[in-house]
Amino acid sequence: MKKWMIGGLLILSLVPHVQAKSAHRIGVGANYWVAMKNIDIDDIDKYGFSVLGSYQYRQTLLGFQADVEFLPDLFGDDAIAPAAYLVLGEAIYAAAGVGMVYRDGDWADDPFFAVKVGLDLEVVRSLFLDIGVSYRFNSTVQIKDAVKDIDTDTVFLGAAVRIGF
Repeated sequence: MKKWMIGGLLILSLVPHVQAKSAHRIGVGANYWVAMKNIDIDDIDKYGFSVLGSYQYRQTLLGFQADVEFLPDLFGDDAIAPAAYLVLGEAIYAAAGVGMVYRDGDWADDPFFAVKVGLDLEVVRSLFLDIGVSYRFNSTVQIKDAVKDIDTDTVFLGAAVRIGF
C-alpha cells in the first residue's frame, strides 16, 4: 500500500511541472538571408539581415508559429513578410509554413513556402532560444531595372529569443 501511495505522490508532484510548461511564447529574432541565384543588377544585394517578431503556441509535439519579419533592403526595397508555420517536435524541430511579402507598396502575387529545422532550448525557466535554418521558395519577383523576373529562393539562418507565458 505504501508503495502505491509513494508512486501516486510522485506522479502528482510531476503534474504541476507539466502544466507549468509555457504553451504561449512571444519574442524577437534576427535572420541572415542569402538568395540562391546570382542577381547581376547594380545596387541589389543577394544577401541581407532581417528582424522579426514571433509568437508560438507549443503545448504538444505539434505547435503553431506566427512571425512578422521586417526585411530592410530586400532586393532593393524594404519589405514586410508575415508567415505562419506548423511546428513538429520540441527541442529539435521541423516546420513547414507559408507567408506573403509586402514590398514596394504592394503584396506579392504569390505566397512563399518555407521549410525549417532548428533547435529550440529552454535556457532558463520560460526563456527559450531558437536557432534554425530555413529555405523559402516561391516563384519569382519583379525587381526594378531587371529585364525579367528574378528567382528568389532564399536560405535563412537565424535565432530568436522567446518568453513563455
